[in-house]
Amino acid sequence: MTVAAKTKQRAFAVWWRDMERWVIPSALFLRQKLPAGWTRVRIGTLVKQVTTRVKTQPDTEYKMAGVRWYGEGVFHRETVRGDAMSASYVTPLVVGALIYNRLFAWKASFAVVPPELADCYVSGEFPQFIPDLTRVMPEYLYLYCTREATIQAVTSASTGSSAVSRNRFKEKEFLDFEIALPPMMEQKAIVAHWLKTQGDINTIRYRIQEQQSKIEDCFLRDLGLEFPEKTKRGQKHFAVTWKMLDRWDVAYFRRPPFNPQSNCYPNVLLRDIVQPLSKTTQRVNPSESPSEDFNYLGMENVEPITGNVKGETIRQGSTIKSTCVVFNKQLILYGKLRPYLRKVVDCSELAFDQGVASSEFICLRPKEFLVSQAWLAYYLRSSAVAEQAKVAIGARMPRISPNALLSMCVPLPPLSIQREIMVRVATGRDEIARETAKAERLSREINAEIEALILGNTTVEK
Repeated sequence: MTVAAKTKQRAFAVWWRDMERWVIPSALFLRQKLPAGWTRVRIGTLVKQVTTRVKTQPDTEYKMAGVRWYGEGVFHRETVRGDAMSASYVTPLVVGALIYNRLFAWKASFAVVPPELADCYVSGEFPQFIPDLTRVMPEYLYLYCTREATIQAVTSASTGSSAVSRNRFKEKEFLDFEIALPPMMEQKAIVAHWLKTQGDINTIRYRIQEQQSKIEDCFLRDLGLEFPEKTKRGQKHFAVTWKMLDRWDVAYFRRPPFNPQSNCYPNVLLRDIVQPLSKTTQRVNPSESPSEDFNYLGMENVEPITGNVKGETIRQGSTIKSTCVVFNKQLILYGKLRPYLRKVVDCSELAFDQGVASSEFICLRPKEFLVSQAWLAYYLRSSAVAEQAKVAIGARMPRISPNALLSMCVPLPPLSIQREIMVRVATGRDEIARETAKAERLSREINAEIEALILGNTTVEK
């Protein structure tokens, strides 16, 4: 299918009397001239809010979900017991419902609940709405909610007395929004076109993931590390000696333990190659110095695997410098293939020389005569650290203590070898950067197409 242009977008004017808080009212953002057959209706007439709640039980575990920013979907965030939760009630996820994050709706934190997360729960900060399937597709509603003009309206409608990151988009505001609703056949055509283009983007992302795996495998082989083979089916029993136990946990023995020690380089502890934390970490509260500007690094700003940084906010944290590597204490459960991802940032790659990092980060300053900062950052992102983290995290939350992190084993080649290894890594990452740029360019083009389709400025042709 192709997209055919019909009309060009036109500008609109707003009277001063129509302005609210020097912000264009949300309804004006959402209005436009509609094509024939389209109707303008309140979202509240198309959906029914999920009101089911479950009282938390102290000895019961709950798989809690969240909604990623920028329309990137629902995810399993953590599994916690009822006695470790502040909420007295949680809401089960409803497959096919539209869900959003009240706190970060202005970051396009909307999604449709997928079937694989049907056993998860959310707090009251994540309202869900079941669409009337005879009138609107949940995927179309998601596309409408994540378009640029709608997010501008969400930002305008969000309320809160503190910083903008604390603003909440309340359900009443959402239900009062108007939506330009095309006939069902047109909705299906738009959604089908979007799904096809998402498939093209996912193909590129799959190539990126394969390349990332190849680079890491080569990196670990260069360090003389060997990973155990996958456990074969049909095994009936196993035996271990006490000295093999790093942690009393039956789940730990589902696969042979990973040996983090190199067979060709010295093996040291992380604490031996970084400065003491007492010399690295200095607490600071930006709110106490309103006249100063702070570059802030928060957990939500860092992507796992790549360590790429997006966006800035201002909160209390620890000072960081370009000579630091920061490691997030709270690990991310990411499925069976990569059980725990770390958010690791090489601060020398940031646009600022000094800033503030969230207190959730452990700030490490490598000893320059022993270890390359870029090499250490890449090692901390690798599966070698994830495997060691499995036996070091807390029982209830995937969280690692500073002492446990500093006690991790690091195979340490000479500095010259570290630099040679990172040259090979850099070559692979350049290829990844080209593929990433291609995916981002395609994504921008697709978003522009979807925006035009939802505005009725273009149509999908077969």
